Amino acid sequence: MIGFWRRSDVIVRDLPFALLLTALALVPAWHRHGTRFSDLVPEQLFGVLGVLVVGLECLPLAVRRKWPALALALVSAGFALDQLLGFHTVGGTALAVALFTAGAHLTAHRRVVMIGASAGYVAFAVVLDHVGPTGVADFVFFYVVLSAMWGIGSWLRQNRHAEVLRRQQLEEAARAAERIRIARELHDVVIHHVTAMVVQTEAARYLTAAPDRLDSTLAAVSDTGRRAITDLRHLLDLLNPGHGGELRALVEQSRRAGQPVDLVEEGRSPAVPGGAGATVYRVAQEALTNALKYDHGARTTVTVRYGEEEIDVRISTDGTGTSTAAPGGSGRGLTGLADRVDTLGGEFSAGPHAGGGFVVTARIPAGSPA
Repeated sequence: MIGFWRRSDVIVRDLPFALLLTALALVPAWHRHGTRFSDLVPEQLFGVLGVLVVGLECLPLAVRRKWPALALALVSAGFALDQLLGFHTVGGTALAVALFTAGAHLTAHRRVVMIGASAGYVAFAVVLDHVGPTGVADFVFFYVVLSAMWGIGSWLRQNRHAEVLRRQQLEEAARAAERIRIARELHDVVIHHVTAMVVQTEAARYLTAAPDRLDSTLAAVSDTGRRAITDLRHLLDLLNPGHGGELRALVEQSRRAGQPVDLVEEGRSPAVPGGAGATVYRVAQEALTNALKYDHGARTTVTVRYGEEEIDVRISTDGTGTSTAAPGGSGRGLTGLADRVDTLGGEFSAGPHAGGGFVVTARIPAGSPA
């Protein structure tokens, strides 16, 4: 029911208040209890004319948000007749509501409407003073009150506009961050798989005399290529990888590329949110890619410790391998990982080990959002 009401046209939602105020203004006991500028204005009997005046004064509030200028003009005309004919109904409240709504929702020709409304009020004051003399102070005070209603509506409109701009800026910033993250994901996926394929292909050149090993190596190249295609197709899925299966598959792929890798997992692998899970995967992927490129054949250890509040990742080589001619030595991968881990509130380091080889470590909060 609430959803249906919110989806309804704005006129349908504004109509109940207009009808309620109209009904209250038509209650006989409340006649002559509204706004009164002068006691000298001759009063009319409240008959059909009074009903028409109240209708003109209150019912336009049903369109006050859809057509605020029209509603203000009709309500003002009804209010003027209410005062000039001496009805003084509570329907006069509609004028303040119409001014507030116009200030909050009128988008075009606001200055024209303000000037026109002020000129109309001056004309009304002159005519009413002629019919029944009224002090200037009363007119001035009432004008200030009405201006305040317009001002409050305008203030709310400015706040609403500022909030819309703020949300747009946040959405644009989120889109920009997402584009950067996707670029990093593409970099990680492509560099890792292409590096593995290059290393495997280079090794195949020296296996022509061993057909069985050559066939196995070429099969590994083919498998790596298919996996690269799958990873690219499911890039968004890789933002939230399953720790266990994905990480073990990554290690197995590196082994097939000729890198002896030991995987050590300590603690229970929790169902961590996508940001932490994806980052663990990417740290291991980038470190193994670098191992293939710069310490190929060296004993490599991947250690992942799962804690309740954080995940510790350490990938190290022993420095006994050889460097291969592979593309992608720009350092963007490690720099991107450092930025990513820092964004999640963790710590990242990468550098040569004192005893030889290279070490990459990361501490990633387990509650990191995606």
